[in-house]
Amino acid sequence: MVTPSFKSTEITHRALISEATPTRRGNLNWRSMPNMERNAQDELRAHLMSTNEDYHRLAEQHCDFAKKLDALESLPHLTEAEQLEETRLKKMKLRLKDQMEAIVNQYRSQQVA
Repeated sequence: MVTPSFKSTEITHRALISEATPTRRGNLNWRSMPNMERNAQDELRAHLMSTNEDYHRLAEQHCDFAKKLDALESLPHLTEAEQLEETRLKKMKLRLKDQMEAIVNQYRSQQVA
């Protein structure tokens, strides 16, 4: 079991919550969810961050890519190489988010069964 530092978990968890866009699977947008459902989602993700090593690792990588993207987006002009890197990071970040969502769905299905 991974025992992440509070600050690391908080930053990563905040980064995940800020991803307030619907996924390809048709999940609701965070802003349109009732507060109780949002809180349940937050609690589930926080639980997985502290108990699931794979989820924690993926979330840390997702956060790292988000930081790198922020740094690139803060530049006034991107070179061609930086534009390619930006596209690569966005794709990697999305892939990680999909993998984390799969872990969430797997956890939910195990809880129901």
